[in-house]
Amino acid sequence: MDEILRLKDLSFRYEEEKEWALKEVSLSISSGEKIAVLGNNGAGKSTFFRCCNGILRPKEGSLYLKGEKISWKKKEILNLRQSVGLIFQEADHQLIAGTVAEEVSFGPMNLKLSEQEVRNRVEKALAAMELLKYQEKAPHELSGGEKKRVSIADILAMEPELMLLDEPASSLDPVNQSLLEENLEKLHQKGIALVVATHDVDFAWRWAKRILIFHQGRLVADGRGEEIFADEALIEKSGLKKPLLYEVGKIYGISPLPKTLKELLPDGEGISSGSAEILPAPSDGR
Repeated sequence: MDEILRLKDLSFRYEEEKEWALKEVSLSISSGEKIAVLGNNGAGKSTFFRCCNGILRPKEGSLYLKGEKISWKKKEILNLRQSVGLIFQEADHQLIAGTVAEEVSFGPMNLKLSEQEVRNRVEKALAAMELLKYQEKAPHELSGGEKKRVSIADILAMEPELMLLDEPASSLDPVNQSLLEENLEKLHQKGIALVVATHDVDFAWRWAKRILIFHQGRLVADGRGEEIFADEALIEKSGLKKPLLYEVGKIYGISPLPKTLKELLPDGEGISSGSAEILPAPSDGR
């Protein structure tokens, strides 16, 4: 996989704060990755995203886009934001235009593209997020789930290589959370690398191929879910819990550990592993 973004000893501190919001973070993100970012509130997840996207300029350390060091010139920042899109936690903070179509066209227009190319990108992005029928509606008239899809289409129209999503499922009901996960898969199938900040360890377990954990501004873990959740001291230190299916798999000795209910109960009846057997729920008549 080709490297998209690399951080080397990157640190950031807000002017009014004594403590570092990020401290000496080093990692790389490559094409096609699916990464979940875990950590309690204040751990540094949002600051990490804003540094990766160029909204915040690191106080120390370096940021590289496709191998080239960012020197924070205006053109480099524009290239960074085109390649690395950021979806904010609250969609209302991102949506500013009068209609959905105008909102999604804003980014491509700033790239100085032709009118036809802008229209093409807007149509493709709206279609991908199933929003074509809403293109003439005002964003503030939409539901929370629809606004979230508009904010994703907003960035998708820029044709980024990497998308950062800051707690995209917050405030969404279960139906829209499921739809969001389906849309993430669509984006991944387009070849876009995805990094999702979340408090949902069950989502991180089933969806991500790689998990990052931040604690007090530091990157304290970077690895596969199986490695991350096996580290009892790390989980306790970070204030996290283990995913339900991970714990069920461990209790019943299932290998490989199930990521989804379908993997846990592939035939819908029950699953055996060695001498242990997980039985289906009893019927009403018992």
